[in-house]
Amino acid sequence: MQEWIIIASADNNWGIGYKNRLLARVPEDMKFVSEKTKGKAIVMGRKTLESFPSGKPLPDRLNVVLTRDMNYSVEGALVVHGIEELMEELKDYRGEIYVFGGGSVYTQLLPYCTRAYITRFRHEFPADTYLPCFDSLDDWELVYSSEWMTSKTGICYKFTEYKRVLNNNK
Repeated sequence: MQEWIIIASADNNWGIGYKNRLLARVPEDMKFVSEKTKGKAIVMGRKTLESFPSGKPLPDRLNVVLTRDMNYSVEGALVVHGIEELMEELKDYRGEIYVFGGGSVYTQLLPYCTRAYITRFRHEFPADTYLPCFDSLDDWELVYSSEWMTSKTGICYKFTEYKRVLNNNK
């Protein structure tokens, strides 16, 4: 069985990126993301992959890059050019598939997702890319929130988990 899961970090305004970069690099969040996604499939856009410090696919994962660029290729990743092709390529994959960003990939794949792990930052950063506010989405509910913690970088953060409500009686 497959499960599609969003994994992201967002500030107070649900901002997730600025000029193709994360809003903040919080080591505790990076560790959380690494632990959650290791051994799993991750789906990202080309710009997200290119924004990685190494610019290369992450090790120990099935890296899938969704791009409209028909000539794009990268060693160590499966490249697909649309949702239909993505679904066809992953039809036999069993397990968790993490949606890794960026903004347009989150938007395109949100309808397929049933869970979201969002690390929240208690801060407002300059941002040009946003997630929808999961607290305002009728078919999503917060099922877990850690206490606020302070990163060794000084940024306050917490881990949250949202689940899609399939039979919404709100």
